[in-house]
Amino acid sequence: MVINPVSVRTRFAPSPTGLLHLGNVRAAAFNWLFTRSLGGVFILRIEDTDVERNVEGGEKAILEDLHWLGLDWDEGPGVSGSHGPYRQSERSALYASEVTRLVDSGGAYPCFCPEGAADREGVSAEEVTHQYSGFCRGLDSAERNARLVAGEPHAIRFSVPRDQSEVAIQDEVFGSISFPTNDIDDFIICRTDGRVTYNFGVVVDDIGMGITHVIRGVGHLSNTPKQVLLFDAMGADRPVFAHLPTVLGPDGRKLAKREGAT
Repeated sequence: MVINPVSVRTRFAPSPTGLLHLGNVRAAAFNWLFTRSLGGVFILRIEDTDVERNVEGGEKAILEDLHWLGLDWDEGPGVSGSHGPYRQSERSALYASEVTRLVDSGGAYPCFCPEGAADREGVSAEEVTHQYSGFCRGLDSAERNARLVAGEPHAIRFSVPRDQSEVAIQDEVFGSISFPTNDIDDFIICRTDGRVTYNFGVVVDDIGMGITHVIRGVGHLSNTPKQVLLFDAMGADRPVFAHLPTVLGPDGRKLAKREGAT
């Protein structure tokens, strides 16, 4: 990996849904140490769009924990920066603009079908019995426009390239990894209520904030092919990815927040 120290920009992007757990702290520390060693810029971004799961005082607790750990940030809440806002809840207008731009470029389309299990983020592959059929992708422009003019509720789906057999990435920890595009359906990037989904928001933010290196837990590896497709569709350079292996306890089991790993 060739690194230009002057241009390194990393981010730690927790959600205020509870206290930081060991995996969060580990990811924050890796990002901070890597960035500080190269004289780069470390950004703190609060991903607070999941309003149902956000807890009162969650962001304040995160900031206090990071300060206690000595993990300071160069841009983010409480610090000036030219790439804000640094809370996703304050970036809705930007997301809406990027959704429109992607639709206008043919990279996404309105979908009038009910959202199913495959569209819910956080659902494992084993729980999904079928992928989206792609029905609304095939609508002609006249029908699509008529339904939009009528105000029919709709989500926005990303058009996964059909002429691309796989999404290949070079991970700095796991090496070369490829994901068949046949396993990736046209995923939702904007819900019927206007809120963007996790993967879309993350990519828009990473592009807008000039993130060069994404260092995070291996649990995010399954999100990576969708995010890479979005980077490509939006004409942006892909960041360098490094996924950290899972932290295990003495018994060899994954440390769980519900079992006190905070």
